[in-house]
Amino acid sequence: MTSLDKRIGTTDELMSPDDTAFLLIDYQPTQINSINSMDRAQLVKNIVLTTKLVAAYDIPIILSTVNVASGQNQDTVPQLKEVLPGVKSYDRTSINAWEDKDFLQAVKDTKRHKLIIAALWTEACLTFPTLDALKEGYQVFPVVDAVGGTSTIAHETALRRVENAGAQLTTIAQLACELQRDWNRKETVPAFVQTMLDAGIFLKLS
Repeated sequence: MTSLDKRIGTTDELMSPDDTAFLLIDYQPTQINSINSMDRAQLVKNIVLTTKLVAAYDIPIILSTVNVASGQNQDTVPQLKEVLPGVKSYDRTSINAWEDKDFLQAVKDTKRHKLIIAALWTEACLTFPTLDALKEGYQVFPVVDAVGGTSTIAHETALRRVENAGAQLTTIAQLACELQRDWNRKETVPAFVQTMLDAGIFLKLS
């Protein structure tokens, strides 16, 4: 009944809250409305759950949008924005967020080596920064049930591409278990359980 010592940072093969950042890219109305690889309402629900989960473990969140300042796009959808109080948004013109100077600097400033990523679309705004981050030595973890593409084949082909390049695909449930790791970390148990309930993974029994 005695747990091993908590593994820290780069000594931990799994994701750990102290060495992980979350890249959250382009959850804007135009992008969401063009998703055809999963139900759009479910997509929004899943990305909100993912973001709330990550925030509960005090993981830095790097939020980005595309073409808001130019007036061509609307900001992050309200359902998501309301669970990001105080989180700065980096607006850009580049399709690849890794090619935006301010976004890239924000990622580097976290000093984290593992990157959870959720972005729309899978075939562009998730794939491109994932490939660049892998090349620079980061470990990258796309949350597959919180992302989507313009078609099922576009989404699935993009996931195959990033996985072949070294990305480690994950899901909301796996992410929650990996971040929690030990029930002795009691301060985050409520957020873990609530995420599982809200996602329908746990059933609330009356």
